[in-house]
Amino acid sequence: MNTKRIQNHKGGIAFILFALLISLSSQAQFPRFKVLAFFSKQVEGDHVAFANDAIKFFNDLASGGGFVFDTTSTMTDLNDLKLKNYQLVMMLNDFPHNVEQREAFRRYMENGGGWYGFHVAAYNDRDTNWPWGLDFLGGGVFYRNNWPSMPAKLVIDDPKHPVTKGLPANFIAPINEWYQWKPSPRERKNIKVLVSLSPDNYPFGLKDIVPDGDFPVVWTNTDYRMIYLNMGHGREIFSDATQNKLIIDAFRWVIATDKKGNVFEK
Repeated sequence: MNTKRIQNHKGGIAFILFALLISLSSQAQFPRFKVLAFFSKQVEGDHVAFANDAIKFFNDLASGGGFVFDTTSTMTDLNDLKLKNYQLVMMLNDFPHNVEQREAFRRYMENGGGWYGFHVAAYNDRDTNWPWGLDFLGGGVFYRNNWPSMPAKLVIDDPKHPVTKGLPANFIAPINEWYQWKPSPRERKNIKVLVSLSPDNYPFGLKDIVPDGDFPVVWTNTDYRMIYLNMGHGREIFSDATQNKLIIDAFRWVIATDKKGNVFEK
């Protein structure tokens, strides 16, 4: 019997088993996290168009199994049982509608959940009647907007923050309808404004004109794991590489700041 051949055979088996264990160990890290994105088809057409593009954009990012990107157009999915399975809730063009949904969302966020909101996800007015939600978003009520949708010059407020690090000091964002809030969320001590509309844009608009005022467009409430981006109207939002980097870096940052640990370092 050839002892050397047996040893080589055993060595080959050992190598295969080792490789299999490494593979299984690597696969065990995926998916790293799960996202649940809420959207509605029963809203303004430009908001539906944005949601469709956003779903494709994030599904492309999820390619390869790094994370799970689930979507739902059923707002009743905003409940304790459903939310406990997700590290991030994303609001593409919708928001909680009733007390049950609002309370489930509040509990989720106060227990360390993550939130990523676009555009109309932060809309509120005198009839909204949701004090916690208003405080969560920075205290600002919808005040006015430009119209028609227009590109805008944006400025970076904090170039050292992980969300904005590496971006130019200013850039021209694609066509969007931009919301201004009153009072400005910047007035709250727990609000960190990351990107603002440049005053160079004023007067801003053709039909509906914003003449002046503070105009944050990306911010986070430091009491929670959340970020809000004013972008989200129409089909142009994902057409610019600089803005896409901002969107991706904001997404990664919210996930990475989970109190249970940074999934990207596990």
